[in-house]
Amino acid sequence: MNEKDYLEHIAFDSVVFGFSGNTLKILIMEYHNTGFFALPGGFVHRNENLNDAVRRGLKERTGLDNIYLEQFYTFGDTARYRPEVMKTILEANGHMTDNTHWMLDRFISVAYYALINYKDVVPQPDALSDSCEWYAVDALPQLILDHNAVVAKALQTLRDNLDRKLVGVNLLPSRFTMNDLQKVYEAILGEKLRRTTFQRKMLSLGILNRHEKQYLGKAHKAPFLYSFQS
Repeated sequence: MNEKDYLEHIAFDSVVFGFSGNTLKILIMEYHNTGFFALPGGFVHRNENLNDAVRRGLKERTGLDNIYLEQFYTFGDTARYRPEVMKTILEANGHMTDNTHWMLDRFISVAYYALINYKDVVPQPDALSDSCEWYAVDALPQLILDHNAVVAKALQTLRDNLDRKLVGVNLLPSRFTMNDLQKVYEAILGEKLRRTTFQRKMLSLGILNRHEKQYLGKAHKAPFLYSFQS
């Protein structure tokens, strides 16, 4: 990558949430030949909008367009500046560096969380990575720099916005059962919810459309399907 092609000192990191049916997961990269794990991220072209840069990076990792994105925090503490980490990554991939290399400079990172349907994605590593894989939020490896703190902040923001942002619409198929929706909430909140209380709450919000029943077994046990109102 050529230094002249990118904005100086600005990067982005993405916390990509996916729901596997029971577990909330996050996409994590493993850099080649280092044992370093990190969030997907990147840099911004000089002629590129910030949001477009993030969408570009996510499409390269997930293959998806029109991903739901929310910018949630900017990380700029001096403690996150550790040039030896990036130097190790670059040299492990055959890039010779000296201490003046632009990627070893201090960067402020604008963080986003993304919500996607887990089943729609075949994760793709980037040129510096061996893998891009889903990890359960409660079983993450130790991440580089301040990326564990970035994940924690993203998860807290997601929890705080759970009802207002209708996050389930991005983590579930277009039609789902009330049980499916409850599992999303439980995975995000990290706690079990009482079924009757949850159903009463969701129906009272006036955000769901009810559709035909989903017949999978005995007719009297068939659950209704729902969708979010557009």
